[in-house]
Amino acid sequence: MQFTNDFEVSLPPDQAWPVLMDIERIVPCMPGAELVEIVDEKTFKGKVAVKLGPVALSFLCNAAFEEIDNAAHTARIKASGADAKGRGNANTTIRFGLQPSAKGSKVIIDTDLTLSGAVAQYGRGVGMIQTVANQIISQFSRNLEAQISQGRQAEVPAAPGVSQGTAGAAAAGMDGAPAAPRQAARPPVQPAKPISGFSLILSSLWAMIRGWFGGSSR
Repeated sequence: MQFTNDFEVSLPPDQAWPVLMDIERIVPCMPGAELVEIVDEKTFKGKVAVKLGPVALSFLCNAAFEEIDNAAHTARIKASGADAKGRGNANTTIRFGLQPSAKGSKVIIDTDLTLSGAVAQYGRGVGMIQTVANQIISQFSRNLEAQISQGRQAEVPAAPGVSQGTAGAAAAGMDGAPAAPRQAARPPVQPAKPISGFSLILSSLWAMIRGWFGGSSR
């Protein structure tokens, strides 16, 4: 099954792209995702947990960047995973890219997903999978934006009324040598919680009702 999602971030493409390519930074923003190992600069392993009612699924995944175009701000990832309790497998190819927007950048994600085994029955139908994806991407974008905001707040400006010369002299060592420039620390990232089955059921029901009455999902 194939579907498309998008969201916006408050950074221009040249600044947003390095953030999105920083696996250690963005994986904790994804609901239910955990980074297990970075094999090399293009390959990593992780876990993805999703709750569907009383059923808790946990996929052990291998993922790799197949294509990266830093100039065009596009990339393609191929990932495969197996449920930890042997209830099925998931294989996906994800293509994503950036384009300028009024807010900063628009991220467009195209997903080609194949489920097999019992897990295919839990998420039966493109509508349910699309609802799951919408919920995950929505929470991911909020978490990422909060992280970007925290990063900006962590950048401490020079104290008002202190000239650059005075500040430089105060920061110099005893021998007069200039101190190393101060680096803004990256705020700690709290892993996002898995999407609950209850919220998915409500979202699916609401999407169905809007479809009956011709409502828009956007």
